Amino acid sequence: MDFEKPFQPAEYGRRIQDVKRRMEEAGFDLLICQDPANMCWLTGYDAWSFYTPQVVLLHLKSDSPVWIGRLVDVNGARATTNLAAEDIINFSDDRLHHVELHPYDEVSEIIKSRGWGSDRIGVELDAHFYTARAHQHLVNGLPNAKFSDSRGLVNWARLVKSDAELVYMREAGRIVSHTMRQAINNLKPGVPEYEIVAQIYADQTRGVDGKYGDYTSLCPLIQVDEKTNAPHLTWSDKPLPRSGLVLLEIGAARRHYHAPLTRTVYMGRPPKEAQHLANAIIEGGDAVLEMAKPGVIVDELNTVWLSVLNRHGYVKKGRSGYSIGMNFPPDWGERTVSIRAGEKTVLQAGMCFHFQSGVRPPAFGAAISESFVVTEKGGERLADVARELIIVD
Repeated sequence: MDFEKPFQPAEYGRRIQDVKRRMEEAGFDLLICQDPANMCWLTGYDAWSFYTPQVVLLHLKSDSPVWIGRLVDVNGARATTNLAAEDIINFSDDRLHHVELHPYDEVSEIIKSRGWGSDRIGVELDAHFYTARAHQHLVNGLPNAKFSDSRGLVNWARLVKSDAELVYMREAGRIVSHTMRQAINNLKPGVPEYEIVAQIYADQTRGVDGKYGDYTSLCPLIQVDEKTNAPHLTWSDKPLPRSGLVLLEIGAARRHYHAPLTRTVYMGRPPKEAQHLANAIIEGGDAVLEMAKPGVIVDELNTVWLSVLNRHGYVKKGRSGYSIGMNFPPDWGERTVSIRAGEKTVLQAGMCFHFQSGVRPPAFGAAISESFVVTEKGGERLADVARELIIVD
């Protein structure tokens, strides 16, 4: 089956060795991954099959991970990974969506058959697709094992991007730049919101310079006027106004590596309040990007950001950004480092973040966000869309 793998085998080998080192430090013999991004990052497995139980097992004493999933997805595993045939295993399909049986019953049997039934096992208790029922069946099926939460062990291993990964991050940045510029060009009074989003989907997928885009882990988000104070609302059939705020948060993905981007647009002549808020966001964001160098503690980024906002008379509660990289729906964040007070992670070159600079006073909201890579010169912007309150006359 013809499938162009995104990385060389040596890249996956490096990742596996790094995760094994972390497993030893955490006291795990076996790691069970159901997070689709972790599965893909470790093996290359890439299919829209994460809505059903599927796992990657990684054991300290095994040279290769083991993929377990549905029979219908076996050929997908063969095509997208470098795993040997004996390390690609399917469970019985009659256990899928059964009121009593469960695929993790057979996962348990496979683990026991390999002599791992009494091991110290790390599971992803906070992964989106690892359900309470899956965990219950796994624990019941392996009564001699010692289970612990892996606490995002693989997610943390993904935090610093390799040079090969940064190629895709930068390609995603070029795609999101093109997509955002096209979306802004399409903002005209009377155009329904869904028409803007339809074109965003097309541009996200077509990509740029022959580099196509993957599906993104979040859908495009658009809010108009008072809805700009509710940042996760999606589109409707309402026409764009002749005068008012429009907030667009979109992303682009290249081989599942994401670059999100938010811009705020004013249809017509903006009031002073909107321009003042945009200026404060831009100034604060610039300060964060300048400071985002190796050795800086993450909460220092948050401090400098809030100090700018406070000086302009604004207050922001909650986090201001988060790490990004490879991901699958429903979220493009890595669920590790957040830019917020008390975050003591030290920045390293190659870490990637979405600085989500949304500020929402009572009447409206605005955001001019950036995805960036930590470098010795500061935060390298992945997108090159103008950092301003964009005005559409």
